[in-house]
Amino acid sequence: MKVCVPVSADGQVDPRWGRADCVALADVADGEIRDWQEFTVGWGTLHDQGTEGAHHARVARFLRDNQVQAIAVRHVGPGMQRMLESMAIRVVTGLGGDARSAACAAG
Repeated sequence: MKVCVPVSADGQVDPRWGRADCVALADVADGEIRDWQEFTVGWGTLHDQGTEGAHHARVARFLRDNQVQAIAVRHVGPGMQRMLESMAIRVVTGLGGDARSAACAAG
């Protein structure tokens, strides 16, 4: 399963999903990470440039382009939740701590 998790500089789950500067894509199978790639997305800077819809579209495009099936996050707002549901992306909330462990928990 392809899981996306917002990552802080110290490898923890960044609590700012929609404003994360970096996200990781984890390929999780049988409770283990098979592949881990980190991407600088700059959503923290881009969040306030344009409309909320434009920002959600930016996030959606990244998720779709990378075939993400689930996200591992601390929290998402209601608008983002609706968008993710419409994309059939599983949202696992309430996660913190080590980003790799969170990805495994969501996978």
